[in-house]
Amino acid sequence: GRKGGHKGRARQYTSPEEIDAQLQAEKQKAREEEEQEEGGEGATGDPKKEKKSLDSDESDEDDEDYQQKRKGVEGLIDIENPNRVIQTTKKVTQLDLDGPKELSRREREEIEKQKAKERYMKMHLAGKTEQAKADLARLAIIRKQREEAARKKAEERKAKDEAAMAGKRLQSLSLNK
Repeated sequence: GRKGGHKGRARQYTSPEEIDAQLQAEKQKAREEEEQEEGGEGATGDPKKEKKSLDSDESDEDDEDYQQKRKGVEGLIDIENPNRVIQTTKKVTQLDLDGPKELSRREREEIEKQKAKERYMKMHLAGKTEQAKADLARLAIIRKQREEAARKKAEERKAKDEAAMAGKRLQSLSLNK
């Protein structure tokens, strides 16, 4: 069989730390050259180098570039993708809590749904919806039926009471004789 070629064997990629170290070395060389061109005196340039190397401002700037851990070859290739959303972290002092909040489509639809339901309930309680009108008509019919049933019961009671009273009168009359 045929074995693999020589192309994939000895690839070595530099790590982001090594790249950072190289960039810092290049920046320091550039600073030294600028200082030599400007000052010309070696004695005045040495304390400046020590101050700059002690400052942590430059290392903070470099750290910002590599805050996100890059995967694979991302660290080696700079790609400008206009569709890529870069997440930026905000400090607490930068947050705007008073401003209008952007709602998602689902949240907007949910709020609209709740408002529509509240409007419908207000209309329903006022008796302006078709369902409320049908309910009120049904209630009116039921009330009339209950009133009639109550009236009939009352009449039947009166009739029973009168019959009972008439029966007692007859008994009392018959006993008196």
